[in-house]
Formats: sequence, structure tokens, C-alpha cells
Amino acid sequence: MREPVETTILSLKPAAMGRTYFVEEAIGQYLSDLSTKLKPYVTGLLIGQCSPQRDYIIRAVRTPPKEEQKEDNISPSKLASIDEEWITTHASQVSRMLPGGLLVLGVFIIATPEMSKDSQNALRKLIFSVEKSLTKRRLWKPSEEEVSDRAALQICSATKKVVCRTYDVQDPKSSAKPADWKYQCALSASWLALDCTVNVNIHIPLLATSPNHDLEKYTKNGLNRWSKQIENSVFLINGQVKDDDIELLEGQKKLRGNTQSSTQFSDVKVLTQLSQGSSHRSTATVQVCSASINLKGAVKCRAYIHNNKPKVKEAIQALKRDIINTLSDRCEILFEDLIINEGPHKKNFEREYHVLPQRLFVPVAGSSVMLSDYKFGDEAAGEIQERFVEMLDQSVQAEDIHIAEEINTVNICPVTDNMDNTRQKQLTKATLLLKLQQNMGTLLP
Repeated sequence: MREPVETTILSLKPAAMGRTYFVEEAIGQYLSDLSTKLKPYVTGLLIGQCSPQRDYIIRAVRTPPKEEQKEDNISPSKLASIDEEWITTHASQVSRMLPGGLLVLGVFIIATPEMSKDSQNALRKLIFSVEKSLTKRRLWKPSEEEVSDRAALQICSATKKVVCRTYDVQDPKSSAKPADWKYQCALSASWLALDCTVNVNIHIPLLATSPNHDLEKYTKNGLNRWSKQIENSVFLINGQVKDDDIELLEGQKKLRGNTQSSTQFSDVKVLTQLSQGSSHRSTATVQVCSASINLKGAVKCRAYIHNNKPKVKEAIQALKRDIINTLSDRCEILFEDLIINEGPHKKNFEREYHVLPQRLFVPVAGSSVMLSDYKFGDEAAGEIQERFVEMLDQSVQAEDIHIAEEINTVNICPVTDNMDNTRQKQLTKATLLLKLQQNMGTLLP
């Protein structure tokens, strides 16, 4: 008699609800303008933030046209001709310009009615390609409970009909699920911000047994080890260690009013724990090194979080990822710059000293969230302004570009071939000290 009852109970279980995207109201006008200017179709990225309760889209950015498309504002005539590599490269560039807490959350396509049937297949392909490209660059892994749905927004240029669906990017066989697309005024006008400055001094030894030193590879490996230290760090918010599951603003006075742009900042300090407990301590080993890379400086980190009762763990996770991303992105930009200006061979053991690009922030009208970018010392404001127009379709005034920090460096220290015994002993001692430091902690102000 129990079996029919159990079957009945199971059949009453409600189906999983689709996700709801709350969207900055100005995005509606931006998409409408694109639909009238660019034919027969235009693609772009959706930028925002996921949370367990709801998702937010605060910017939409069209794919920058290629040189041959700039003059006549005409896209290729068939969806089959969409340049997937161009779009994924754009997504990678845009992701560098996003502070902590913001992600590329989806892709949109605005197309004529004749192309509507093929649009969804094109969107699905782009969603997975973009996510694969972004994941490849990250030094952090998403948590198990993290939202893995990404938005595929389809708009008909004639009727203006909007269809939003989601795909689970963790499942290659994922099918489309319906999602709600709701515009909201002043969505990000009063988001919360977490700020910290992290003093970085990362030593990366280059083993003497390696005949060719690919500095980019060694640097990424060193950053990967350092990122694990950041993941395991303790974060002090306004001088306090807070429980992960409490609300970020608990005990604080919340700013009122969400019609004008206002930001409530939290000051954060990071306590890194170089070891992860006695069970994870590694045995010290002595390795002869022919050179070393030293990443040194103070990096400005910032994360934004929605103001709908955010949890402490959401905010800390966003800031952790910004700390990791900002240093990793700078190193990527440096090596790209070396390749462009000095040739691919310069990635190897050529120079002893490089300056990492500085971080800057740019305000967005009507939003408390600032966007980010990086500049080398010899870059003019005009170059930064051009990059914002090309990558984020946003005009920026020179006076609104805020340089956030002093110069940070990459130091490459070679060890000479005629190194005497004293120097060799010093090197060995330094290597041992690096290993022994795993049992210590340091405060990064």
C-alpha cells in the first residue's frame, strides 16, 4: 500500500524554477538603439553578478566591429559567419576590466526575424565557448554551490520581442531553460564595495635543471601557488573577523536611498596563512636555481556586491577573486606587451626588470560600481579612452580616470656562471628559508 502513496508524493514535487535576471533599466534602451543601428544582427556580452537568491545584469556590451565593418555598420549576412574567436577574445579582454564580483554572465544576439530560428543555436555555442575561454585563464575554481547558469538573450530587431534562456555551463549537454528578464531602475546605484591593498612579494625560483626558462610559464605556476594562499587567507572586514553566513551589513548602518549613486565601502585586511595546518606542511627541499622572478609591489583590490542582504562569504569570495585576478591579469598583459613590442623570444630569459601595468578605475553614470583597467607608464589618457570605447562601448572623460596605485615590478635576477661557493651557500640558505616560511603567517595591510 505504501508504493502508490510514495509515487503520489513524488509527483507533487514542484519543478525547478527558472532563474530571474534583474536588469539595469538603461540596458533596455542600449539594446533598442543597437537593434536600429546594426543589421542584420549584432552580438554582445552581458555583465553582472550571480547570487543564490537572484541574478543581476548591470551592463550589456556589443561585440566590437572588425576594421572592415566599422565604416558601414554592416555585420556578415549569415549567423554561420559569426566569428567565435573574435567574441571569446572580446570576453577575455572585458573580464580584465571588471572588478571583483562582476562576471561575463551571458551573451546576447539581436537579429532580424529571418534569423530567429538560428539565433538560439548560435547563442548556445557562444555561451559555452566564452565560458571555456574565461575558465582557462582563471587561477581559482568555482565552489560547488556556485551558480553555473549563463544567460542567452535573444531579441528580434523588428518586433523587439525578448527571449531569455539559460544554460548550465558545467554540463556540456545542458538544454535551454526559460528565464525571466526584468528591468529595474537604479539597480546598481547603491551597491556595496570592499577595498583592500595587498602588499605582494612573490619569489619564484627558476631551476638550474631547466635548460630554457619560459618566464610566462614559471610566473603562472608561481601565481598559482600564491593564489592558494589567498584562498586560505583570513579576511578582516573593518577590523573584524565575521562569520561567513551572517549578513555583510549586520551591525552597520545601511545607506538609505537608491535613486542616486552612492557607495558604502568596507575596509578589508588580509591575513595570509602560508601553511594550511600541520597535515599540509611540505618537506623542505634544496634545489639549485639559476635565476629567480620576484613580483613586488602594493596592488589595489576592490569588489562590489549587491545590496540585497548579501552574506559575508559572498563578499569575501568576490574580493579574493579580485586579488588573484588583478595580479594574474597584469602579468598576462605584461607578457603580451613584450611579445608585441619585442618579439616572442623576449618571453624568455632576456631582461632583468619589468614594470607591471598600474590599475585604474573609471566611474559609470548612474551606478556605484566602477570599472577597471590597466595602464603602462607611457600610455596616454587617450589610449585608455579608446580602449573603453572599443571594449565596453563607453565614453570616458580623461579627468574620470583614477590611477589607484604606485608602480609594481617584476624583477628577474640571474645567477652568474662564475658564482663562488659563498654565493651558492647563500642561495641554498635562501631556498631553505622560503620553504620554512610555510609554517609562518604574514599580515598584508
